[in-house]
Amino acid sequence: VQLQASGGGLVQAGGSLRLSCAASGRTFSSGGMGWFRQAPGKEREFVAAISWSGGSTIYADSVKGRFTISRDNAKNTLYLQMNSLKPEDTAVYYCAADPSGLGSNRVSYNYWGQGTQVTVSS
Repeated sequence: VQLQASGGGLVQAGGSLRLSCAASGRTFSSGGMGWFRQAPGKEREFVAAISWSGGSTIYADSVKGRFTISRDNAKNTLYLQMNSLKPEDTAVYYCAADPSGLGSNRVSYNYWGQGTQVTVSS
């Protein structure tokens, strides 16, 4: 499966962005998809994940109430709506797929997109 993330950019603090992740090739009818991010000098961290059906979601505490993950299986596309952005949200954002289930452990994710840069200015 190939994942292509897009939608990153430069935004002022308090602003919004919506990331998209288009999946192609082999797709799955189970498991989960998620977003991770990596800031310079830091490890890649979990942001949010969603089950295949869209019925279950999990979020990192740092983004709860501000970010919303969703998916459109008809379009094979994953989304991350990011509101009330903060400078500490600045990072490269990656989408990923875990056919085995829904979780926050990046080791479980077998497929990764190339990343899209999000920069939040203060």
